[in-house]
Amino acid sequence: MASNHFDVVIIGAGLSGIGAASHLERDAPNKTYAILESRSAMGGTWDLFRYPGVRSDSDMHTLGYSFKPWKHERAIADGPAILDYIRETAKEYDVAKHIRYNQRASKISWDSASATWTISIKQEGKRASKITCNFIYSCTGYYNYEKGYTPDFEGVEQFKGQIVHPQQWPEDLDYSGKNVVVIGSGATAITVVPSMAKTAKHVTMLQRSPTYVVSRPSKDKFALKLARYLPANLAYLITRWKNVSMQALIYQYSRRRPEKMKAALLSLTRKELGGKVDVDTHFNPSYNPWDQRLCLVPDGDLFRSLRKGTSSVVTGHIKTFTKTGIKLESGDLLKADLVVSATGLELLPMGGMAIEVDGKLMSLPDTLGFRGMMLSDIPNFVLAAGYTNASWTLKCDLTSEYVCRMLNHMDKKGFQYCVARNLDPNMERVAFLDLASGYVDRSIDSFPKQGTRSPWKLYQNYLLDIISLRFGSMQDKEMEYGRAKT
Repeated sequence: MASNHFDVVIIGAGLSGIGAASHLERDAPNKTYAILESRSAMGGTWDLFRYPGVRSDSDMHTLGYSFKPWKHERAIADGPAILDYIRETAKEYDVAKHIRYNQRASKISWDSASATWTISIKQEGKRASKITCNFIYSCTGYYNYEKGYTPDFEGVEQFKGQIVHPQQWPEDLDYSGKNVVVIGSGATAITVVPSMAKTAKHVTMLQRSPTYVVSRPSKDKFALKLARYLPANLAYLITRWKNVSMQALIYQYSRRRPEKMKAALLSLTRKELGGKVDVDTHFNPSYNPWDQRLCLVPDGDLFRSLRKGTSSVVTGHIKTFTKTGIKLESGDLLKADLVVSATGLELLPMGGMAIEVDGKLMSLPDTLGFRGMMLSDIPNFVLAAGYTNASWTLKCDLTSEYVCRMLNHMDKKGFQYCVARNLDPNMERVAFLDLASGYVDRSIDSFPKQGTRSPWKLYQNYLLDIISLRFGSMQDKEMEYGRAKT
């Protein structure tokens, strides 16, 4: 009979959740744990997204786990390769047996008297159930897995073609020989366009406004050379730090010299497109680099497709759908047999679960993020949240290390709970995510806030976080430890 009480419950079996479980196996092996996964398979994003060309938007030497070298030839990897990597890790650390599939945590309730969480679980076709635990690590990601964001387009009901969202990509979709319009200019759109252009009649990327697009080799020659001469772990570590340093330098330069960075990016884009596309119209954003994430294209695949003419880019606003395509406010008509609505994600904090502390329903926007991983006044609860200016897993790895340190510290000192308390009620509160993207703007009010000083401020700095989370003291005047009341 399966146990219904655990030391730790991890919510989500994606890249972060499998990483969290592997860290427990490595650094806190005495802990019992379960992984709740709302879907029927592990992998999270990398199992869910099946659209053409799905791939990482950063290199796998930093998106991969700190403890498991990325050994594939391509550093900018496709979705299936990343999914294989997650499954390999789960097998290596024997975590798959701890996963409970098709179980959605709908509500978590903390009881101070016993220092335990009760998790209410929904299962399709089954009665609701409950399990208890001492500690929750939420690895749900930040978006709604059920549906993506699609705006209300005028006249969409009269369109005779097909409309799909990349998050719900039909397995049997045949677009060969068809005119395709991809609406969007973010990471998904610039991935889908060159991939579909290989077999479609023509693909048009329709964007309201431009995005910074940067080409990068899919193979890291430095990493491949190191791998020939050094042990795998050492080669991976050196490459990882090389890439982390480059990411940090580019980000800092973008913030301190935005005009120079913008000029450099546009110069590279002009070189890639060779005069075939009007860069000032279609690739010259109104915002500065890193106000939104830079979009990465491996081996210049989008630029190559635009140069060849198998795809094109149009910048404008949609007036209405017609029977045969999309009419723009400019009066231009884009003919389409298929429209791909790559219009973004719908954010969903904590997978949509309700959080109760001693019978009180917690309002997430009223909480503050502690070290970017805990929430004020919510005991024994950690969330995995990655960087906006670097690879997601870099921060999640550090968070998992910190969780293990915290669990071991509490065992050593005889504590049963830890809770972050904000001792400065007058501290200014700001948005948890610092990106100006549309999908963030639409939903950020439902997320926790951050403060303006440590430990409530997110510094988006990997080196600072290593010092703080891997080597910093477990004692903090705004971290309260204690024992159950009974």
